[in-house]
Amino acid sequence: MGAAQGLLGIIAIVALCWALSERRRDIRWRPVLIGLALQPVLALILLKTPGAATVFVWLNQAVLALQRATEAGTTFVFGYLGGGERPFDEPWPGAAFVLAFQALPLILVVSAITSVLFYWRVLPLVVGAMAWVLNRTMRVGGAVGLSSGANVFVGMIEAPLFIRPYIAAMTRAELFMMMTVGMSTIAGTVMVLYASFLDGILDTPLAHILIASLISAPAALALALMLVPGDPDEQPTEARLSLPPPEANNTMEAVLLGTRDGVSLLINVTAMLLVMVALVSLLNQILGVLPAVAGEPLTLERMLGWVMAPVVWLIGIPWAEAATAGSLMGIKTILNELLAYAGMARLPDDALSPRSELIMAYALCGFANFGSLGIMLGGLTAMAPERRSDIVALGGRTILSGTLATLMTGAVVGLVTW
Repeated sequence: MGAAQGLLGIIAIVALCWALSERRRDIRWRPVLIGLALQPVLALILLKTPGAATVFVWLNQAVLALQRATEAGTTFVFGYLGGGERPFDEPWPGAAFVLAFQALPLILVVSAITSVLFYWRVLPLVVGAMAWVLNRTMRVGGAVGLSSGANVFVGMIEAPLFIRPYIAAMTRAELFMMMTVGMSTIAGTVMVLYASFLDGILDTPLAHILIASLISAPAALALALMLVPGDPDEQPTEARLSLPPPEANNTMEAVLLGTRDGVSLLINVTAMLLVMVALVSLLNQILGVLPAVAGEPLTLERMLGWVMAPVVWLIGIPWAEAATAGSLMGIKTILNELLAYAGMARLPDDALSPRSELIMAYALCGFANFGSLGIMLGGLTAMAPERRSDIVALGGRTILSGTLATLMTGAVVGLVTW
C-alpha cells in the first residue's frame, strides 16, 4: 500500500501544479518530464548504487570529525556548557546538553570551511558542474542553472549572488524557478546542524540531507515550469557558467570572512529559534483555554497534524502515523524546518516507523516557510530593485512550489527504498 500511496502522491502533486498553472497551454512538457524523471534516477543512483553506502559512511565520519572539532572549540570557550568535562553528575542523560553552546556553533565552523572551499575554487567547480548538467538536460538558461546548482550548497540568498548581474534581465518564469529551487533546498551551513538532529534516527544522516537537496532541485524546476510557464517567444537569460572571483585574497582571510558571515547566521538562527519556540508556547497556552478534544488539550502541533495528515499520507506515511508526521510538516511550513527536525528528534521511539522517519527527513528538507519567504524577498529585492513587483508577486507561490517539491522528494525516496 505504501508504494501505491507514494505514486498517488506524485500524481496528485503534478495534477495540482497543472491545475494551478498560470498558463496551462504554455507548459513545456519536455523539460518538465525530464526534471520529474531526473529525481528518481538520481535517488536510485545515490541510494542504491554499490559503493554509495561507503561514500556516505565517509561523509558521516566527516560530520563526526566536524562535531568533535567544534566541541574542542566550544569546550575551550564555554567550558562544560560547550561539552567539556562537567563538575557535576547529570540527573538524566542529555540534561547537560545546551543547544546554543554545543550544536549551533557548528554553523560557524561550516561557514568558515565553505568560505575556504570557495577560495580554493573547489565549491565553484562543483556548482559549475551541476549548472552544466541542468542546462544540458532541462534546457534551462545558464543563469537559472547556475543559481540552482549553487542552491544545493549555499542559501537562497547566497546562490542568487552568483548571478546577480543577470537577475534584472531574467524572465518572470526564470525568477520563479530560481526562487522555487531556493525554497526547496537548504544551505550547506545548516546541513551539518540538521544532520546532528537526525543522528540516532537515520544512519549517515548528513548523506540523506545532502541527497535531499540534490534530488529536490530538478523536481523544483519541473514544478516551477508548470506553475509559471515561460513565454514560448522568450529567450533564456544566458549567463557564463563561471563564478565571481573569491572575496578573500588568501586562505586565512577566507576563514575570517566565513566566520564573520557565520556569526550573522548563528545570531539569526538562535534568535529565530528562541522567538519561534516562544510563539508556539504562547499559542498553545491560548489554545489551552479551549475545551479539550478527544481527552487532550488543543495544541498547535495537534491542529497542524490534522491538517497535514492527508498530505503526508499521500507521500507514503501510514495513516496511523499521519497525524504525527503531519504535525512535523505543518511546523516546517508555518514555522521552519529547524524546529521540525528538532521536534522529530524529540519524538518517542515508536512514534514513526523507520521508513516514515526516512520519508519525513526528506520531505522536511527545504526552506519553504513564511520566515524564509521574508528573508528571500528582502534579499532579492535588494539585489534587483527594478524587479520588486515581480519578485513580491511570485513570493507567495514559492512556499507552495517549494513545499510540493520536498513532498515529492519524500514520496520518491519512499518508492525507491520500498
